[in-house]
Amino acid sequence: MPSRKPDAEGTRHTDVTETLVAEGKASAADSVEWDADKAVTTLYGENYRSLVRLAVLLVRDVATAEEVVQDAFVAMHGAWRRLRDPEKALAYLRQSVVNRSRSVLRHRAVVDKYAPKATPDAPSAEHGAMGAIERTAVVDALRELPIRQREALVLRYYADFSEAQIAEAMGISRGAVKSHTARGMAALRLVLEQLS
Repeated sequence: MPSRKPDAEGTRHTDVTETLVAEGKASAADSVEWDADKAVTTLYGENYRSLVRLAVLLVRDVATAEEVVQDAFVAMHGAWRRLRDPEKALAYLRQSVVNRSRSVLRHRAVVDKYAPKATPDAPSAEHGAMGAIERTAVVDALRELPIRQREALVLRYYADFSEAQIAEAMGISRGAVKSHTARGMAALRLVLEQLS
């Protein structure tokens, strides 16, 4: 490329490298930095989306994948001077994305392993106290029932027996079980409503 000369004093060149060389101010670091900027910008424009797709497949999260890819580009820009073969920059980026994705997955595994376990929904102390009062009231009301009604209710609702099992256990007919259960529930309901 032919070197351009300024037309007039103070006119700026459009090519940064030509300007720096023409003015004799270009150092090796400036040239490498400019090459890194140009190379990373070009690689970013051409490969960003495919690298994000790769990262999404690994980390299963678009936002994290984008962050992984951006970090890979930043790291490559910083290591541009140490990159032996600039033609392998894309391979370097892919490897960096894979390695950073692995790091994200390892971090997630550690966080999940040591995350505090969620406590089961425990009832409040007030709920426990009210439950104890209600149980005491039910037990007291059961004690007031005639013995057959009490037996039928306890076998039905505490032991979870069927009508046939209750009839067998009490030595009565299934019709009698229904009758004792219905009368017992009505009496129990009446006693508990009076306590409320």
